[in-house]
Amino acid sequence: MTEPLPQPKSLADSGALVIGGSAGIGFASAKKLITGGVRRVAIVARTAERGEAARAELAALGAEVHFVAGDATRLDDVARVTAEAERLLGAIDILVVSTVAENRPELFKDIATSDIATIVSQMLLPTMQMVSEVMPLMAARRRGVIITVASDAGKTATPGETIIGACKAAIIMFTRTIAIEGKRNGIRANVVTPSLVLGTASSDRITNDGFSGKLFAKAAEQAHLGVPYADDLGNLVAFLASPDAALLTGQAISVNGGISAA
Repeated sequence: MTEPLPQPKSLADSGALVIGGSAGIGFASAKKLITGGVRRVAIVARTAERGEAARAELAALGAEVHFVAGDATRLDDVARVTAEAERLLGAIDILVVSTVAENRPELFKDIATSDIATIVSQMLLPTMQMVSEVMPLMAARRRGVIITVASDAGKTATPGETIIGACKAAIIMFTRTIAIEGKRNGIRANVVTPSLVLGTASSDRITNDGFSGKLFAKAAEQAHLGVPYADDLGNLVAFLASPDAALLTGQAISVNGGISAA
């Protein structure tokens, strides 16, 4: 007879690893996890200066915060980051993957064939590789929470987001499937799917001009409830990580102010 699963950990007893935690949705998620009760956090980013600055700002909230430099597209970095975070936190109970690729929405005819592999690697590899390293650790402990960040582009076909939409749809299905695979080991997995998010470097980059600027200006007009900020996504991440969401898994949840009902 299978032993019952252990009770979900409280946020106060959990260690959280946030990939992309130095800025944007990742930083907001780390902040909201801390204000929600998490006392041990490790954030990962490629840039040491930005990572250390984010670590100091988060630590000022009263948590033990570590910065680990790494690039989640690189296989050797992924293994090293996971091992170091597991050591620093005692256990990775919560994994949040929120990374940003450098490309902007463009019509497919205007994207060079030689750029496709780079875009796909930047968008897909961080999520899949980090989960691949962390999920077995959670399975051995028979509990854990995985939260990925994708986009409404993975739910609704949008001009200019052919490759972006395909990658985000892949993250959504990947997360939903690991939720089904992981449930027997007490692992929950959900994916947050924003659209336009204000106040982040990536949103500034894609809304300033060109095709993507026009695309997201139209999207903002549809957000009659207001265009979300990163903190709005962070609030959802903190809820999904908490025992209050103990029965919630395999869901793709949009926070978009009414831009769509995807």
